[in-house]
Amino acid sequence: MKPLLEALKERILIADGAIGTLLYSYGVDRCFEELNLSHPNEVLKVHKEYIDAGADIIQTNTYGANYQKLSRYGLEDSVKEINTAAVRLARKAAAKNTYILGTIGGIRGIRQNVSVEEIKRSFREQLYCLLLEGVDGILLETYYDFEELTTVLNIAKREADIPVIAQVSLHETGVLQNGMEIKDALQQLELLGADVVGINCRMGPFHMVNSLEEVPLPKRAFLSVYPNASLPNYEEGRFYYSAEPDYFGDISNELRLQGARIIGGCCGTTPDHIRSVASRLKSREPVKEKKVKKKKVVQLSSPSISGSLLHEQVREKKTVIVELDPPKHLDTKLFFQGASALKEAGIDALTLADNPLASPRISNDAIGSLVKSKYDLTPLVHITCRDRNLIGLQSHLMGLHTLGIHNLLAITGDPAKIGDFPGAASVYDLSSLELIELIKQNNEGISFSGKSLRERTQFSVGAAFNPNFRHLDASVKRLEKKKKAGADYFISQPIFGKEQLIQVYEATKHLDVPIFIGIMPLISSRNAEFLHHEVPGINVPEETRQRMKEAGNDPVKARAVGMEIAKDLLDTAIQLFNGIYLITPFVRYDMSVELIHHIQEKTNTEREVPYGHHIV
Repeated sequence: MKPLLEALKERILIADGAIGTLLYSYGVDRCFEELNLSHPNEVLKVHKEYIDAGADIIQTNTYGANYQKLSRYGLEDSVKEINTAAVRLARKAAAKNTYILGTIGGIRGIRQNVSVEEIKRSFREQLYCLLLEGVDGILLETYYDFEELTTVLNIAKREADIPVIAQVSLHETGVLQNGMEIKDALQQLELLGADVVGINCRMGPFHMVNSLEEVPLPKRAFLSVYPNASLPNYEEGRFYYSAEPDYFGDISNELRLQGARIIGGCCGTTPDHIRSVASRLKSREPVKEKKVKKKKVVQLSSPSISGSLLHEQVREKKTVIVELDPPKHLDTKLFFQGASALKEAGIDALTLADNPLASPRISNDAIGSLVKSKYDLTPLVHITCRDRNLIGLQSHLMGLHTLGIHNLLAITGDPAKIGDFPGAASVYDLSSLELIELIKQNNEGISFSGKSLRERTQFSVGAAFNPNFRHLDASVKRLEKKKKAGADYFISQPIFGKEQLIQVYEATKHLDVPIFIGIMPLISSRNAEFLHHEVPGINVPEETRQRMKEAGNDPVKARAVGMEIAKDLLDTAIQLFNGIYLITPFVRYDMSVELIHHIQEKTNTEREVPYGHHIV
């Protein structure tokens, strides 16, 4: 049998189809790769069925057989055992002229929070297991994240002396999720040493044909394509694919005409699909020249915005933002009275929480739009990862841009179980870090899928800062990660002690990112105790709680003490930070108005000091 690359010079090779699709009957939630150990005869049967259907190439049942994915099932210590068994089963099934590819799937998908170092460690472990057992090539498949694919490709080319196939996966025709055109991605993979470059998963053959129309034939490498059977259907809790094998076989010739030398199948494909492809392509010659379709260039516009972006404004002057939570009911009279009073007091933005403590309120995008249009007040809209899946988040961002709302705060959000709808589910498709990255990608005119938005959003994105953790250094490291993800500014949880304000300043002064420091007036001793003991992320010092306790049960006296504490804190805060974040308690906007006037008096009568990094 000729080596794999020698064979590809002469003819088209037919690859196998999905393995997981045929093993699906053993349960949706189980680990398919573990079946190499518990049901080896079933895995062997799948391989043989594909070979009998005409496959020249089969892949090992190791797509997710890495430390990261196996750990979901408590199998992280079985990486070697599972991969070893997989290669031996493929070798046992193979005919004399069958090529065996050791498959390694991508780790990053929607969630991007697996570090490059973790990916490297996991990849090397799996790669060495496959190489030790002797495979004819390495198949890198289903990589949505281009950084991950280039990282592991470099390792594979350095460590292996066998062919490496590198395949990306697309959400949209012709583009990766980072907006890179498929032709540019495949060219880069070829330059990095990939012997075969291609596409697999997510799309059916029709959209893969459309994607390859814009791809020239590689100069040195070969093209591969593994389409899904079709788009999946969902019925009675199960996904299934309805594409007919004959259709799949017919359109495989169009893949050949686009230059594909390896044609197989991904999700939903079966031996019948591969048999249909083999019957049509076994005697066909590979294409050695093709006419490349030119991609239509989409011009991105950058519309002007009304109002200012907070991270720019706070670098220039003392900036005060005030939180006024949207109502939990439909009576909005008091809320808009407060918004009007705060506007008259001269605030720079009104921050609108997104269902804080997992309790539903009037949507802050609706309230924000009204605040902007009726009161000419800049809304700062919070966005949690808790309530919307990735589709909803992308749609929400597009809607906010269309409404002219450009100042955002990206936060994870309190878990649903702590709210007053305890049966609700927390979504968390993204973390706050990944939401920041998505917002920044939208600012480049690219959606999560990589598709052009045809217009650049112009979001100023803030991130939450909790200085109340026991170890402040850990909170600051989190800030550094958020800054790296693209955060333009930070908004802190409320601080109730002067010493803590100074500690926070010293711990964050190396960051060239503005910080809005949180100040919240207390209204009673009971309020102080509740915040300290029951609200996550808030710490009220014992001295402050004692002062509130000494005020007794007189609400007027308690308010006065609470305001005195807040003003003392503000006197320190305005010397250290250019951004002040006032948190209005229980829609008592008169308290925030009074604190705004105090800030204005202090900044107008006292000599300005060099505020350091926070206003650079």
